[in-house]
Amino acid sequence: MLAALRSPCKRTPRVGANRIIFGSVLGLLLLLSSARGTALGWSDAESAGDARNVPSWIDQAVFYEIFPRAFSSAGTLNGVTAKLDALQTLGVNVLWLMPIHPIGKMHRLGTYGSMYAVSDYYAIDPDLGTKADLLHLVQAAHQRHMRVILDEVPDHTAWDSVMMSHPAFYKQDAAGKIVYPHNWTDVAALNYADPALRQYMVDMFAYWLKTFDLDGFRCDDAGDVPLSFWDQVSAELRAIRPDLLLLAEASEPDLLRQDFSLDYAWPLLERMNQIILQGKPASSLRDEINAQASRFSPGGWHMLISDDHDTRRAVVRYGAQAALAASALVFTLPGAPMLYNGMEVGDATPSTGPALFEKEPIFWQSGLLEPAFPEFYKVMIPLRETSPALRHGELVWIHNSDENHVVTYLRRSKEETVLVAVNLANVSFAGSIEVGTGSWKEVALSDARRHGEAGMPTSQAPTPPPAVALPALSLPPFGVRIFRNLQTVAAP
Repeated sequence: MLAALRSPCKRTPRVGANRIIFGSVLGLLLLLSSARGTALGWSDAESAGDARNVPSWIDQAVFYEIFPRAFSSAGTLNGVTAKLDALQTLGVNVLWLMPIHPIGKMHRLGTYGSMYAVSDYYAIDPDLGTKADLLHLVQAAHQRHMRVILDEVPDHTAWDSVMMSHPAFYKQDAAGKIVYPHNWTDVAALNYADPALRQYMVDMFAYWLKTFDLDGFRCDDAGDVPLSFWDQVSAELRAIRPDLLLLAEASEPDLLRQDFSLDYAWPLLERMNQIILQGKPASSLRDEINAQASRFSPGGWHMLISDDHDTRRAVVRYGAQAALAASALVFTLPGAPMLYNGMEVGDATPSTGPALFEKEPIFWQSGLLEPAFPEFYKVMIPLRETSPALRHGELVWIHNSDENHVVTYLRRSKEETVLVAVNLANVSFAGSIEVGTGSWKEVALSDARRHGEAGMPTSQAPTPPPAVALPALSLPPFGVRIFRNLQTVAAP
């Protein structure tokens, strides 16, 4: 899993310059600057010819990470299947199932262990269900026009894995003792210098792809597995399914040059943390994206996140309003957005270690207490689905009168222009942005009246924004406003 919390000792995300890199979302990355605005050449669709192994549907993808143990009261695959209609209504369309294999007992963390300590790659954890249950889930998802990707863990296994009968499959120290990777004491490191191990793992990926009609894989800790192995896996799996999606849990340019469809936008998450939690200027978000834009080859896609199983829940980390502001960035900046299960209702149930090793079901009634969350996603996901500019338009930064606290930018395609303004501070904004007047129509993101009816304290209920009067603009603390213009607006 991500270099974060898999064990009592925190696994720190790889943040070195050669590891954590957030690049452009497709296209030749040209930085066009002027005193009045900055256009970044992130035209996803128009540069798709430069991409390798990127499915044609990637710009429509909205990922949804599912922790089966926590997703339902049953904690099973059938519990996931039972909620597919709700997920379809939500609008997510790529379901990422966290690992479903049996969990090792030796050196187990917590009561139930980490699902990233796999004891048998060819089996399903009986606590989750059966292979027939998985097949039914995938078929039912496909009937609802949702894709399913499975989380695989190729870097390490549990200490009592069935593969331990082949010691050569594992890395060993000078004394011949099998070693663990990093500080992850609950798992044993696999040895990709062994050709038999490589073939075993390739065959394993192919088995799940063919047997269960999967749409792809999320590959845990992909940066610690040799690139030559990914070359082999990519070629063999795409011979089976040409439109396969491979998601790398990494942020490394080499992985996107040939093998993986997309990776993690970790630098964006880290910069959001710095801005919201540490008071770094909001303009540094633009600086981060611009600084990293040239690091990836044209055509690279990145999955944007503000919450997952390796972090404290965003609603806890940031607070409710700031969590929605972060989600607004995830859904309107270039890339493929991801929701972690429960985000759509503002769930605050712990999910990273040590809670990751226990049973902590999502509290689905959270949406009644925080109605802003279901309302927000009810608008934001369909907005992205229907907006060519948000799915694959270029990104153009525009200036505003308080760039320490507010970010403003355009997403622009030949069909339309979308203006996004996000206040990343706990202070109100009343100022201006450098954009022309024109035929702007504001997107209604919430309904203050319904917030009051649902019991939200008046102090927390959003104030309805004033009528559109651009370039004048106001935002409440951590507020978000989005405008559409069915014209291509020139850079300021």
